[in-house]
Amino acid sequence: MSLIGQLHIGQLHKKAVVLVLVVLFLGPSLSANAQQANNDYLEAAVLWQQTSGEKRALSYQAFNLARMLLDRDLANRRSKKRRAVIVDVDETVVDNVRYEARTVKNAVRHSSDRFTDWVNRAEGEAVPGAVEFLRYAYSRGVRVFYITNRKQVEKEGTARNLKKLGFPNVNDATVLVRTDKDSSSKEPRRLGVGARHRIVLLMGDNLNDFAEVFEISKTVASRNEAVERNKAQFGTRFIVLPNPMYGDWEAAIYDYNFGLSDAEKAERRKTALKGY
Repeated sequence: MSLIGQLHIGQLHKKAVVLVLVVLFLGPSLSANAQQANNDYLEAAVLWQQTSGEKRALSYQAFNLARMLLDRDLANRRSKKRRAVIVDVDETVVDNVRYEARTVKNAVRHSSDRFTDWVNRAEGEAVPGAVEFLRYAYSRGVRVFYITNRKQVEKEGTARNLKKLGFPNVNDATVLVRTDKDSSSKEPRRLGVGARHRIVLLMGDNLNDFAEVFEISKTVASRNEAVERNKAQFGTRFIVLPNPMYGDWEAAIYDYNFGLSDAEKAERRKTALKGY
């Protein structure tokens, strides 16, 4: 081999060594940057949830309406079954906005493990009006059920958080977490409560908190159609709490494909916008 050829190979070897050193020393930083989530679109929703008087007003409005409906039912109806109120947990009675704010500030994606850690810290705050209404309902002989899709590993932390905040009737039989790893449907748990109680009200921040018809509606159009078909139930038996941060409304925009990249999700969101 010629001297020029040997020098060329030597230079390639040097470049390879330099590349390896770059990967070794900068790799963790490059990897961390690559994994950063683009949460810019979420920032306004979290700020609204965390700072706006409107959010607090809507929460009080929901629980004031719930009390009026419960009083009307207590005055006008008789049933052999004990009355029950079913509430979701996240963003319905327990506020997780600090968890969401942390994901925005740290530019990270939602993580099941990270959320479990948050739940088991039992540091969620009460949604305005929630404790007062549920304590009132329980004082009138109404049983309270907390039906949530939090996992079994999060049940103890959930119960501890609810008790710390002063929620009533918190025990193993009333905090109903998700136990079926293959299904997130709340319908079996609702049916179980309904078999022994007359359900007066259901409260949640997601349509799936209310009835199976919403759980099987997976597109933006079908979810809205399901609302139209059941519009008489809202404000009479179903009460919705505000949550612009996350939920099945967002999943429907992505066709429930959470494997999409940030860029693909952003494109789906822009496509869903209807301007003029």
